[in-house]
This record gives sequence, structure tokens and C-alpha cells, in this order.
Amino acid sequence: MSTIPTPARFTLAAGVLGLGLCLLNQLTAAELNPALERAGVLASLMAVGLMLVAVLWSRAVPLAPERVELQGEQGLKLEPKMAEELALELAWGSRLLLTATPAASLLIHWRGTTLLRRGLLGTSPFEPGEICRRASSTARAISLVNLKLYPGRDEFRCLPEGTPAVLVQPLGGEGWLLAGGWSPRCFSRSDEIWIEGWAEKLRMSLEQADGVPWREEEPSAPRTPVPPGS
Repeated sequence: MSTIPTPARFTLAAGVLGLGLCLLNQLTAAELNPALERAGVLASLMAVGLMLVAVLWSRAVPLAPERVELQGEQGLKLEPKMAEELALELAWGSRLLLTATPAASLLIHWRGTTLLRRGLLGTSPFEPGEICRRASSTARAISLVNLKLYPGRDEFRCLPEGTPAVLVQPLGGEGWLLAGGWSPRCFSRSDEIWIEGWAEKLRMSLEQADGVPWREEEPSAPRTPVPPGS
């Protein structure tokens, strides 16, 4: 009862009270005539209707799923040989996604290389499986609203253990953006549109960057650029 809104409680109480009074009236009547029976049926239907309204009322305003306490280290890992301009775009874009959406962890994989991990960091390498390939073949994002219900969840062991929801956004036919959410059913339609828009821009940047030589790794230089707010 504590999860039912107050107006729905009053509606439910009125329905239960009405049904109880109707039964009491039938049981204490001196004589059951057709008019009394018809009145009893109508009163019972109205009482049951009030109770159904209370149930639908509580379902129309569902409680938000609870946030899962995921275990993992917060951080940012970028491919060290990536061009600086592309690295900065990945860093800024991923920061915006972690701020503006319910994503707890992000992973970007392009042409066989994991370019970015950010947020809560997973420890296992990413190996694209059937779900990722289906997202690429259909050119549409796949939202796994409750990961534990899907038999192919082992495909996402690269994310922190216990991640409850995953959004798989294809980057053309050669890459993916994975977003792990804090709770089941956490990604709304507006979140999906936001991620899809940045993914399209990112895909074009990655295709353009493929014609530019990557930096040679320098032992003395920082391995990953860290933008403000990381």
C-alpha cells in the first residue's frame, strides 16, 4: 500500500467500502426481489470499477527502477596512438553522454580496436557477438532493458559485472558504442536519440581519421589526454 498514490488509495477504499455495504445490504434484506437484485448487481459493478481504477492508477505512475550499485574503478582509457584531435572528441563526447544520460559505463570499438573505455571500467576485452552484429546489419540501436533476461549477455562481459541494462549503438558496419546503464529500463527514447546523434558524428570523424597516420607512442608523454571534468 505504501507504493500506491494517495488518490488511488481513496478510490480503492471507496470501492471496497461500496462492495462491502452492497453485500451487507443483500444479506440483511428481509426479502430478495428482482429490483433489489438488480440494484445489488449495479452497485457491485460500480464498486469493482472503482477498485480497478485504483489499480490502473498505480500502474500509470510506475516507480523508477532502483539504481544498481555497480563495482568498478572510475576512469578514462583511450587508445594511446590515436590522433590528438580524435582523442579529444572522444573524451568530450563521452563525458557529455555520462552526464546527460543514465549511462554508467561507455565503450567504443572501431575496426578491431577498443578506442575508449570510460565511466566504470570493465576488465574483460570486448569481442563483438551476435547482438552487436545484428545491430550493425540492421543499422539500428538495440536496447537490452534488463540484461539478465537475455541469453546472449556474456557478449557484454567487457562492461562492469552486474550491469543491468545495455544500449548497443552501431557505428556504421565496422564499430559499436556500448552504453551500460545504472538500472533496468533506464534509457529513454530521448537518451537513444542523443546517443544515436553523437554516434553518427563520431562515425564520420573515425572514417576521416583513418586516412591520417596515428601518433607514435612516446614513453615520456602522457598516454591519454585528460580533458577538463574527467
